[in-house]
Amino acid sequence: MDFIDGEIIYLNKPYGMSSFGALARVRFLISQKMGVKRVKTGHAGTLDPLATGVLILCTGKKTKEIERLQYHSKEYTAMLQLGATTASYDMEHEENAKFPTEHITRELIEQTLPRFIGEIQQVPPAYSACKVDGHRAYKLMRKGNEVELKPKTLQIDELEITSFDPEKMLLGIRVVCGKGTYIRALARDIGEALGSGAYLTALCRTRLGDVRIEDCVTLDDFPAWLEEQSIEVRADK
Repeated sequence: MDFIDGEIIYLNKPYGMSSFGALARVRFLISQKMGVKRVKTGHAGTLDPLATGVLILCTGKKTKEIERLQYHSKEYTAMLQLGATTASYDMEHEENAKFPTEHITRELIEQTLPRFIGEIQQVPPAYSACKVDGHRAYKLMRKGNEVELKPKTLQIDELEITSFDPEKMLLGIRVVCGKGTYIRALARDIGEALGSGAYLTALCRTRLGDVRIEDCVTLDDFPAWLEEQSIEVRADK
């Protein structure tokens, strides 16, 4: 492998770590292995800290392919808690409102989900990396500033129920979508469409383009994976 000329690494991002944090760890291990100060590294398609799954890392000259990779379709599996919301639409924040759920049935969910398939408008979460006047929205929110984001046009190709627990009001879904889709925002909108509320309790990106989660190495296993590789070491450090 030649990490300077460029390689593409398929990583299964762990829960609780940012995409940049996972990238930084991999970059450090590669740089240390090669005996260089810093190997140029980037990632395609950011995952929230509380999400897991496929994170594609590019090194060296392969970082030029990041934009192309980000436009590939993505598949997610998610678990939604119906009947409540949080400020971030996931478990990063505590529940801030409760909503009725007595009327929610599997039949109602099956009738509701199709309206989110195709080209839709979605307002990104205020707690997101979207920029407002040059500042990240989530940073403004954490400073106590109000953030108003505009709807974006995006594409959802598939959306289906994978499980539903009517007692706990937990809904499992599988989503195939295009670039720019926030599954947290989709959870929020599904909750509203059901006449209730919803937020994510689990999220996993199971595919990005042709790369599936089964093709990925975990961060814990990455040092051992790296040891197994035949690495091109440059003289010009």
